[in-house]
Amino acid sequence: MEWIQWFGEHFIGMFEAGGKQFMDLLTGIVPTLVVLLTFTYAMIKFIGEERVNKVIQFAAKYTLLRYTLMPILSILLLTNPMAYTFGRFLPEKQKPAFFDSLVSFLHPVTALFPYANAGELFVYLGIANGLKEAGYSMSDLAVRYFLIGIVIMLLRGVITELITKYLAKRMEANS
Repeated sequence: MEWIQWFGEHFIGMFEAGGKQFMDLLTGIVPTLVVLLTFTYAMIKFIGEERVNKVIQFAAKYTLLRYTLMPILSILLLTNPMAYTFGRFLPEKQKPAFFDSLVSFLHPVTALFPYANAGELFVYLGIANGLKEAGYSMSDLAVRYFLIGIVIMLLRGVITELITKYLAKRMEANS
């Protein structure tokens, strides 16, 4: 009968720990997320949606900007999953590469802009808290994570675009 008592204490303890974690999030990161998101939407209103669209259309023309600036702006302005809609400014042959570059940036963006992909926040915070306990700076991690993310999304976008072109030519030759 001792196991019944143990089960009862630990079963409710699991929910108490979940409630504590929920309150920590509610009083910690959630207000930050709301303020960041509000700031982003306010900036879009101040700048004007038409101007933002023109910047995205300009970025779509150049490979470097298409796989760096365009995904960064799409994830920061629209957040995940709406960020994929910026692909509408691209021809069909470039959409797979844009998607690949954007997807590869969804996790690194969380370090500095947690509202952009809130689903990844728990993963990032788990890693960051472990490094913090080991004595490392979370700020250094966030900046490095973001910068490496830009490099990776550029590489993946360019490589995927080359693969897409190769496969399209191959399909044309076969038909």
